[in-house]
Amino acid sequence: MKSFQAYSVAGFCFTAEDLPFEPANLLPFRVQTPEIEVLFALRVTPDMPVANSSLLYKTPETPGFPVITIYTSENGYIFEMQPVPDKPAAGRMAVTQDFKSAELHLTGTDDRYAIDSAMMLMFTFSTAQKGALVIHSSVVTNCGKGYLFLGRSGTGKSTHSRLWIENIPGTELLNDDNPVLRLMPDGTVRVYGTPWSGKTPCYKAQDAPVGAIVSLCQAPQNHIKKLTVIQAYATLMESSSSFRPVKECADGWHRTLEGICAAVPFYRLECRPDRDAALLCYNTVNG
Repeated sequence: MKSFQAYSVAGFCFTAEDLPFEPANLLPFRVQTPEIEVLFALRVTPDMPVANSSLLYKTPETPGFPVITIYTSENGYIFEMQPVPDKPAAGRMAVTQDFKSAELHLTGTDDRYAIDSAMMLMFTFSTAQKGALVIHSSVVTNCGKGYLFLGRSGTGKSTHSRLWIENIPGTELLNDDNPVLRLMPDGTVRVYGTPWSGKTPCYKAQDAPVGAIVSLCQAPQNHIKKLTVIQAYATLMESSSSFRPVKECADGWHRTLEGICAAVPFYRLECRPDRDAALLCYNTVNG
C-alpha cells in the first residue's frame, strides 16, 4: 500500500509513508491533514539500515518480552526491534539525531509489531522535551476524570481496571497498556488513549484530566496510602518509557516527571484482586 497517512495522538501529529498495510489500531487516530506541526515522519523502506557505529543500549532479554537494541550512527541512531528474545528482528529503523525523521525496514517476521514499535518509539523520543510520557499503565475514566494503575507486569493492573468497571458505575477503560500522560502548559495533567494497548484491543482517541495515579502491589489485605512527591517520582519513573543515555531526552522527561508529581495525587494500594479493593481505591482517591 503506497500511501501517506497522518495521525494525531495526545495532541501531537505524525505521518507514515509507504506502509504495507494500515494496522486497525491506528484508524481511530487518523486525521486528513496535519493541522499542527508534524512531530515526526516515518517512512517504510526496502533498504536495511546498517549500524556502523557502537552499541548504545539494549533492553534485558526477558522471556516473552520484546527486545529493543539501539546503536549510534553518523546521522543519528539505529533501532532494532525483536518481538521476543528468541525471534529475529522484525524491523530496523534509521532515526535522525533530532528524532524528527525515520526510515523503517520490515524483515517480514512480524510487520504489525515492527510498525507499532517504530511509531511508539518515535513518539516517545520526539515528545521527550514536550511534556509527554508514555506510561506502562492501565487507565480508566469515571465522572470525567482518568485514573491510572501502575505496577510491574503481572501485578494486576488490568484486573483492577476490570474491578472498577464491574463495580463502579460509569467506569470505562481508556487504555490497558501504554497511555500518554501530558503535562499541559497551565500545569494540569491529562491522560490520553493511544494506538498501543497491549493485548487488550482498546484504541480510543479520547482524553481526560487525571484524578489520581495508583501504584498496585499484591497483598493479603487491602490497604491504601498517599505517597509523598519523592515517592511518587520514583514510582512514575519506574513505569515511564524514559531513556537516560540521550541527555536532552532525559532532561525533558525529568522536568515532566517533576511537574506531574507536583500536580497529581499518587497512592500505593496493597490489595487483593477483589471488589473491596476497587471500592477502597475509588472512595480514597475521591476523598
